[in-house]
Amino acid sequence: MKLILPAAFVTLTLWGCGDSSSTRVTSTRELAEGPERTAAVQRAVSRVQREGAKLGGVAPEALSARAVLVDDDGTEHVRLERTWQGLRVIGGDMVVHQRGDADARGFGLAGQPSLTSVASQPTLDASGAALRARPAFAGTLSGPRTAKLVVDARQGREPALAYEVVLDGYQPDQTPSELHVLVDATTGAIRGKWDAVHTTAGTGKSLYSGQVSLQTSSALLGGYSLRDTTRGGGFYTTDMNNLGSIPIVGDVLPLPPLLLPGTLFTDSDNVWGDGTPGNRQSAAVDAHFGQQTTYDYYREVHGRNGIDGAGRMGYSRVHYGDKYNNAFWYDLCFCMTYGDGDGSILAPLTSLDVAGHEMTHGITSQTAGLAYEGESGGLNEATSDIFGSLVEYYANTSQDPGDYLIGETIYTPGTPGDALRYMHKPSLDGRSPDCWSPSLASLDVHYSSGVANHFFYLLAEGSNPAAGPASPTCDDSSHAGIGRLKAGKIWYRALTVYMTSSTNYAGAREATLAAATDLHGADSAEVSAVAAAWSAVSVN
Repeated sequence: MKLILPAAFVTLTLWGCGDSSSTRVTSTRELAEGPERTAAVQRAVSRVQREGAKLGGVAPEALSARAVLVDDDGTEHVRLERTWQGLRVIGGDMVVHQRGDADARGFGLAGQPSLTSVASQPTLDASGAALRARPAFAGTLSGPRTAKLVVDARQGREPALAYEVVLDGYQPDQTPSELHVLVDATTGAIRGKWDAVHTTAGTGKSLYSGQVSLQTSSALLGGYSLRDTTRGGGFYTTDMNNLGSIPIVGDVLPLPPLLLPGTLFTDSDNVWGDGTPGNRQSAAVDAHFGQQTTYDYYREVHGRNGIDGAGRMGYSRVHYGDKYNNAFWYDLCFCMTYGDGDGSILAPLTSLDVAGHEMTHGITSQTAGLAYEGESGGLNEATSDIFGSLVEYYANTSQDPGDYLIGETIYTPGTPGDALRYMHKPSLDGRSPDCWSPSLASLDVHYSSGVANHFFYLLAEGSNPAAGPASPTCDDSSHAGIGRLKAGKIWYRALTVYMTSSTNYAGAREATLAAATDLHGADSAEVSAVAAAWSAVSVN
């Protein structure tokens, strides 16, 4: 199958003689609703309609804006979503890069396929599509199901009319599931599926960070509540009381998942937890500290106000399920949820890197929207691992110092040195590859993430850092790192400005090179380091 533009990241450059390629970006702001944002969106839509044919025949269809970013040099980055005959186009999101109204300045779009071959009418109805999708759901359903017509134009597939069937329920391990299944509207074939619940692993006095300071509030009836009103729009932490798996009637649950908000933690003296799992507040201290630290990291380092960029933080829920061995982010509740673990494979999953990981899933959803399948899903998971580690470094606690191990404090409690994932050498977990190969897209996203994790370690720390483990390269090359701060800023800009929902590893290379060029200049050592680190993991 061949699309007109199969690349995940394509930029059409029309730079004029007035451009200064040495200009570096030092700050970026997001435009709120208002005349400035409206004008930028109108310019972007006009540019797509005028120039889109050069990037695969994008027709002048309806386009809506998700976000508008403006660099300090005036360059605008407008995220647009595409529709076709009134239907949402999955894989049709794009980013327009422009400088005002001057055509000579230039613009770029994510690669867009032609939709001329898409059937105009389905031969399958919505109920038939739902029946075809049902076998893809392995757990227990909680109805009702929904099925909406869309256009499936994801990378690497011939565009087609499809039903997006959403199945709600629970996986066998208690994890809530919002499974999206794409059913071909003419043949009934399953074209793809992904889950909107993004998990961590596939498998006061805090538990993991020692004694920490918490921002709390006065409770309504006296005492204190675990609610922070000082960061963004505020957030809070609740106790799920080990609920989450609702009693089953037949094979259908009486309530959909994630409708249980939990009970807000309160305390009489504002001293929380005792650092042991036996005190229910201890896990809440970790979750609350993790949320406030993640907010502070993104605000101070990247200038981001909350998960959605406008102050919204969601909330945290602890003690979910019965010995539940996972944690997850879910867009529907805009919240983080943590299980207690079974005490053997996993301890309570409220560690700092897990908190940063989960909230980063929310940020990815609000920006690039990397589809949670194949290579884009691996990049989604790697993004959460990368920033989960950077949040841990940012906190710099003596009890849980920063490292590039994911979940090292929660995995197999009592066994030191092991972890869920190892960014310096992903294959140490027995499943994640160190190097890119064509088979990567068929792996679970928690393992296909290994290549990007390996890239980031090499970029930040190098192949033989003075502090930290050596990281063998796929081409036997040797590299010096550029540091965590620079590497993190490059990845964040690539995520928020250049990546789209269908970005694959080749696209991630181009996106990070573009981000490094913006931040450090085209001829900089940082750009060279990005290129070399990708080549070192076989992404060329």
